[in-house]
Amino acid sequence: MDIKVITYLVYLAVSIAVTVWVARTLHRNGEAFLIEAFQSNAALAASVNHLLVVGFYLINLGYVSLMLKAGIRPASTAEAIELLSSKLGMVLLVLGGMHFMNIYIFNRIRHGNFIEHLEPPVQPEDRITTVR
Repeated sequence: MDIKVITYLVYLAVSIAVTVWVARTLHRNGEAFLIEAFQSNAALAASVNHLLVVGFYLINLGYVSLMLKAGIRPASTAEAIELLSSKLGMVLLVLGGMHFMNIYIFNRIRHGNFIEHLEPPVQPEDRITTVR
């Protein structure tokens, strides 16, 4: 079998495996965070969690597919490993970037919900008197 085809197959196998592992981990561990972000609305949190996983798969597997084509033909095993390493590195950076983007967005939602339900720091008075 051609070394380029082997590199493609290894790239696909590792990229898909990592994508599935990250998606399952985020789905399992993100639900509690989403429940808090959506003010204990477990049904909404579960629905959003599922939609996030679907979007995560679509974006990442689409990116993996687009990055499959190599501009070079590896002439040796070392070049094949270098090509594989750079492609997998890009996939991992995209996965990490998406993870941090999701955390940032939901943390903003959670923070906004938290601020809305805070009591005023000082009990308001009926009138303010000014000193002249």
